[in-house]
Amino acid sequence: MSFSKWMMATVGAALLSAALGYSLGVHGVRSTDPSLVAATAAPPAERKVLYWHDPMKPEVKFDKPGKSPFMDMEMVPVYAEQGADAGGITVSASAQQNLGIRLGQVERQAIAPRAMAVGTVRYDEHDIALVQTRVAGFVTHLHVRAVLDRVRRGEILAEITAPAWSEAEGEYLALLSSEPAAAAPLREAARQRLVILGVPEAAILELEKTRSIPTATSVDSPIDGVVTELGLREGATFEVGAVLFRLNGTATVWVDAQVPETLARAVAPGARVETRAAALPGEVIAGRVQAILPQIDPATRTVGVRIAINNRAGQLSPGMFVQTTFVGSAGAPQLWIPSEAVIATGQRSVVIVKRPDGPFDVANVTLGAETEGKTAVLSGLTDGQTIVLSGQFLIDSEASLKSAMNRLSGTSHNDSGSTP
Repeated sequence: MSFSKWMMATVGAALLSAALGYSLGVHGVRSTDPSLVAATAAPPAERKVLYWHDPMKPEVKFDKPGKSPFMDMEMVPVYAEQGADAGGITVSASAQQNLGIRLGQVERQAIAPRAMAVGTVRYDEHDIALVQTRVAGFVTHLHVRAVLDRVRRGEILAEITAPAWSEAEGEYLALLSSEPAAAAPLREAARQRLVILGVPEAAILELEKTRSIPTATSVDSPIDGVVTELGLREGATFEVGAVLFRLNGTATVWVDAQVPETLARAVAPGARVETRAAALPGEVIAGRVQAILPQIDPATRTVGVRIAINNRAGQLSPGMFVQTTFVGSAGAPQLWIPSEAVIATGQRSVVIVKRPDGPFDVANVTLGAETEGKTAVLSGLTDGQTIVLSGQFLIDSEASLKSAMNRLSGTSHNDSGSTP
C-alpha cells in the first residue's frame, strides 16, 4: 500500500469515530448491556423516613404522617440522613459560652415544701376573759386605770359596792349564826344565791371567816394578761350585765398570714411554721398552723392562715409584722428542677433538655409545687436528664424558628409533589 492510500484510510477512521461519538452524545446509548442500562437509566434514590414527630414535642415519635395530637399542625418527617441531630438544635461549645448557657440536672428528691408569707401578730381570741357583774352598783376604788395595763391572775382590778350583794350577804350571815340542823339546807341555799349573783368566791370565804359584811367587794383578775377594754371609772355606776374589764392572755398569740391560693395546698393545719420579726434579728420563733380560714380574698387571691405561737417570753406584741415560713412534710421522692429552667409561655411550660450526644430539645412539662427555687415536675422529664438553666430562651426561639421552617418546607414539598 502506498503512503498516500494509508493516510487516507487513517483519516477516514478518525472521521467515523467522531461521527459515532456525536451520535451517541445526542441520541443516547442504544445498548443491550444490562450493567450499562442500569447505570444510565436508574432513578435518584428516595429519602428514607425514620419517623414523624411534632417539632414542639420531638420526644414523641409516630410511624406515619398526619395531624399532631399536641398542636394544630402537620407532623414533620425525620429522614435517615439527618442522623441523631433530627429535631434538635445544635449549639457549638464556643456559642454556648458566649450565650452564657448554664446546665443543671433533673433530680429525684424528697423535699419538704416551703411557702413564705407576711403576717400580723394579734391576740389569741381563745384566751379572753370578761369581768362583768350580774347586779347593779358603783365603783368605790379602781386599781387598774388604763387599757393595755398588764395584770396577773388574782390581782385586784377594782373594789365595787352592790346593794344586791350586801342584802344577800346579810341573809347568809344570819343563817351562819343559826345552830339548828334544820337551818343547814337554808344556809346552803343562801350561799348558792351569792354564787348566782356573781359574788366572788374569795369574798364569800372572807365573809364566812370574818362573819361581817364588807363595805366593798374586790374584783380580781381571772387570768394573766393585759386589759384590752376598760368599761368603768372610779366612782361610776354600772348596770346589770355591764362589762367592767375585758382581759386577753398573752401566753399565746396568733399570726394572721395571707398565702397565695396557688400555695394553699402546701399549708395544712398542724404544719410547722418558722416566724421571724424585724424587731428580733436572728431569732426564729416556732409555731403551728392552727386553722386555714375558709375564705379567699377576691382582691389579692390569697387565703387566710391562722398560726398559734407560744409567747410566754412576751417577745411578740400584737400589731407586729412578721415573716412566716411554712414547712410541710417531705412526702415521697419526686422529680425536681431549678425553677429558673422553666419557660412559661402562658399556654404551656417547657424546659430545654440537652441530649447526651450534644443537641438540645424542647420538652413540654407538667409542673407541681414550687419551693425554695425548685419546682416539682409531674411529667415530661426523667431522672438524670441535663437541662438548660440560662440562655434557654434563645434555644427555644431557635427551635420555634426551625419548626416553622420545617413546616414551610413540608408545605412546599407537598404542593410541588401534587402538581402534575
